[in-house]
Amino acid sequence: MRVSSLWPTLPHPKAYLSAKMSCVNLGRWTGPTTMLHSPTPLVPVFHTLIRTLASNPKPTTPKLISSFSFSAVPTKEYTSTVEDDIIDLPNFDFNAYMLAKAHTVNQALDASIAIKDPEKIHLAMRYSLLAGGKRVRPLLCLAACELVGGTDTAAIPAACAVEMIHTMSLIHDDLPCMDNDDLRRGKPTNHKVFGEDVAVLAGDALLACAFEHVVLATKDVSPSRVVRAVAELAKSIGSEGLVAGQVVDIDSTGLSNVDLERLEFIHVHKTAALLEAAVVMGAIMGGGSDQDVEKLRKFARCIGLLFQVVDDILDVTKTSEELGKTAGKDLVADKVTYPKILGIQGSKDFARRLILDAKEQLSGFDPKKAAPLFALTSYIAYRQN
Repeated sequence: MRVSSLWPTLPHPKAYLSAKMSCVNLGRWTGPTTMLHSPTPLVPVFHTLIRTLASNPKPTTPKLISSFSFSAVPTKEYTSTVEDDIIDLPNFDFNAYMLAKAHTVNQALDASIAIKDPEKIHLAMRYSLLAGGKRVRPLLCLAACELVGGTDTAAIPAACAVEMIHTMSLIHDDLPCMDNDDLRRGKPTNHKVFGEDVAVLAGDALLACAFEHVVLATKDVSPSRVVRAVAELAKSIGSEGLVAGQVVDIDSTGLSNVDLERLEFIHVHKTAALLEAAVVMGAIMGGGSDQDVEKLRKFARCIGLLFQVVDDILDVTKTSEELGKTAGKDLVADKVTYPKILGIQGSKDFARRLILDAKEQLSGFDPKKAAPLFALTSYIAYRQN
């Protein structure tokens, strides 16, 4: 699938931002250690960019900074060709990479939670954790680790921990008191199979298991790096991370005056924060320098928000069968989304610009080692479910 068929021609990031779009508006959401973060608050620029898009949705330039050919069916096969006119990327078999890494992750997840007494809770945990899915977060973790010179062995416990927490968030999201969904990854949601009470507990247990697993299962990584990684993970999901986004999302449902800055806050915290943690944890476990970690943090913020923009588009353009979950639920629930504010094309324009800035953050790394992250960015952008 050619990018040119989906996205209009867009300028280089420096042409549409007065300052480099390297941060999203997290207010004072800084990370848990000063070693990994700038001492200054993060700059709120994405909502300014979106307002620019809303008023001028079709900017043009003679040439794309890069182009992608990409198609994927996540549960079957992955194919991607990354062509770039600035960075000379080596040939990279994305299909083989995704299948191999997904197999590694799935094996590790299967081994991480055994069926033991009480059997019901462990079956409920495994039901959702092993239900399939794209495994984007653990793959990003592994790719970031490799980029800075680490190995899968160093990062796989962290990758599994991120997926456990992601699964916990899905179980809780689907509950009647939250999004009230009956379908997830093409299967009945956890509470439809095990009941609401056990579903709540299964999510709680996965949350606890995630931290236990990353601490006990990580090998050949210094204790100080493990602690830093754990702190990143905890910060990303607490009252200043995922939970913050969830609360503001709940409070915004049905409101007619939700602005772009509030929408950005929701998705940066609810979706992007955990994706950022996955990438940053991988870089920490792989032995990355503080500079490497911060560049990858900025990359992750871009693709984290990109993931949600694409999700919003898919929710109104695909069927439930295509998505493996209930389509159009945000519209029914009267939730604020990017298509609702920007329209479909405006949302696509914004997504394309996030791609460009994400790629810019990778430009200083070895292109061969960065190829998986370039390809994963393309996958996130052009996935069909």
